[in-house]
Amino acid sequence: MSPVVAHLHGAGRDDEVAGVLQQSFWLAMLLAVPGIVFLTHPGAVLGMADMDAAVEAKVREYLALLAWSLPAALFYRTFWAFCNALGKPRVLMGIGLFSLALHALLAWGFALQGWLGAPLGVAGCALSNILIGWLACVSAAAYLAFGPLGRRYRPFSNWQAPHWATWRELLRIGVPMGLSNLVEITSFTLIALFVASLGATVVAGHRIVANLSALIYMMPLSLGIATMAAVGQAVGAHDAARARATIRAGLILAGASSSVVGLLLWLSAEPLIAAYTDDPAVRAVALSLIIYVAIYQFFDALQTIAGHVLRAYRVTFVPMLVQIFCFWGIGLLGGAWLCYRWSTPLGVAGFWLAAALSLLLAAAMLLPLLRKVIQATESSL
Repeated sequence: MSPVVAHLHGAGRDDEVAGVLQQSFWLAMLLAVPGIVFLTHPGAVLGMADMDAAVEAKVREYLALLAWSLPAALFYRTFWAFCNALGKPRVLMGIGLFSLALHALLAWGFALQGWLGAPLGVAGCALSNILIGWLACVSAAAYLAFGPLGRRYRPFSNWQAPHWATWRELLRIGVPMGLSNLVEITSFTLIALFVASLGATVVAGHRIVANLSALIYMMPLSLGIATMAAVGQAVGAHDAARARATIRAGLILAGASSSVVGLLLWLSAEPLIAAYTDDPAVRAVALSLIIYVAIYQFFDALQTIAGHVLRAYRVTFVPMLVQIFCFWGIGLLGGAWLCYRWSTPLGVAGFWLAAALSLLLAAAMLLPLLRKVIQATESSL
């Protein structure tokens, strides 16, 4: 929805924005159905790992409970895309910060302190997620109904029935975007399944570094989302100069900030990891992996900005193919080969080395594609 709404807003066609939002809500409702089925029946994915039976039971319990929050998560995601496309992210930040603080409190109380009787463990964390998900959804609905965007766009007035032509356009752009997100996320999260046979210490060290990597990724991701919205509005307004200036600014800001953060991560690796665990074996694993995260930050930032800008131009299919090849082909398959089958198996470090190579290759492929798309768009104006 973000590229479509950004184009409409940039072109001054704000009267069409509410209809796109409503069709997106219909799609969110529809997509919740297979999502719930997947979360309640995750055997196909869990079967990929040699997982301890007790751990698998907890994972299944957590996912089954989490299914109750999926409709709320998809509705909120629709609201999230709508606000970002219009350049109004502050309400999202407010809801997010409040949700984070409340989630930390509820998860601690339900999982560890037994607020509902006995401590619920992983089920308590899932219950907290459900409550937070629906609270965020209701907060977003209230803002849409009574806030400044609601007064301007009236998203709940003159509600439209499902409209296939709009669905087709949203799916044409959105399905490759969703698959790209899936590929990028799973290229890291699935590593934990693939290295499960190496033992709990390796998995724990990997998860610490993966968590730090996810936190750091928020910087280029946020800049990518902002760049996509600004470029989408510029493209909708047929303002090629503004689009180019925005793209340049996004690449410079993301590349520079990610490089600095990568350096800081490397310099502060020991105290950061010590904050996660006091187990010396887990610390050793995490310290051996963190160099890869520090190195690939620059390339990750460039490919993130390039991918989001291509979405602003409504080009999503080819970037999806690039990311499938890089993140699943090089990152996961190449990582598995380096981990287990190379002449000198690297263990979990093989996956992180392959991840760094995959991000470098993704940037090398997406940036030239972006240049061609910009030139083709400008020549058609």
